[in-house]
Amino acid sequence: MNVTASSAATDTETENGSAHRFSSRSIRSFVLRQGRMSPAQRRCLDEMMPKIGIPYRQEALDLTAVFGRTAPKILEIGFGMGETTARIATANPGTDYLGIEVHSPGVGALCKLIDESSITNLRIIQHDAVEVLCNMISDDALAGVHVFFPDPWRKARHYKRRLIQPDFVALVAAKLSPGGYLHCATDWENYAEWMLEILSASSLENTADGFAPRPAHRPPTKFEKRGLRLGYGVWDIVFRRPQ
Repeated sequence: MNVTASSAATDTETENGSAHRFSSRSIRSFVLRQGRMSPAQRRCLDEMMPKIGIPYRQEALDLTAVFGRTAPKILEIGFGMGETTARIATANPGTDYLGIEVHSPGVGALCKLIDESSITNLRIIQHDAVEVLCNMISDDALAGVHVFFPDPWRKARHYKRRLIQPDFVALVAAKLSPGGYLHCATDWENYAEWMLEILSASSLENTADGFAPRPAHRPPTKFEKRGLRLGYGVWDIVFRRPQ
């Protein structure tokens, strides 16, 4: 997953009336990178997005109407190729999931998984996550937000491009319902420390004493398993909005 954020922030107001501090330019939560799509991914994207895709619009989304039921709603930002997202949605049929991704190969791959496994509790928005949060997600609407393995931007001069910034966390916190959680995961220690510091200074409360054990709702990826066998670390950070 490759998500990031830009700088040069100024105050703006969302369609839902919540003031947040974002770029005077068009802030993006991603970096566009070219990727090749397989014929199967392209076919599934073309066939499935009209069925399970949600077009971006500058108005609040009625999540209950979108899924046709009242259930907890979880937002995932940057689902990559979608394997983890599909596994989570399949394992939790009583919860609804909204995945955001800009890269067409990943969107096509998740569409293929949704089709093959007949997943009914998962929808996709192919657009910038910051704009979706600002304009389409109402305050207090989400039971949780997942940000798994965002681009760590390893060089210090690029830290300003990292997605997890104070203003972004404040935006997410406004969209969480009381008791709702923000779950971040990274395999880059410096970014893990960065996340922990920023979240600790936010209005959210840590659910652990520092880093959290991997929650059961996040299945380990094959790359994570391989990295752990090689001695690499993975850090989970889970903060919750106070009740």
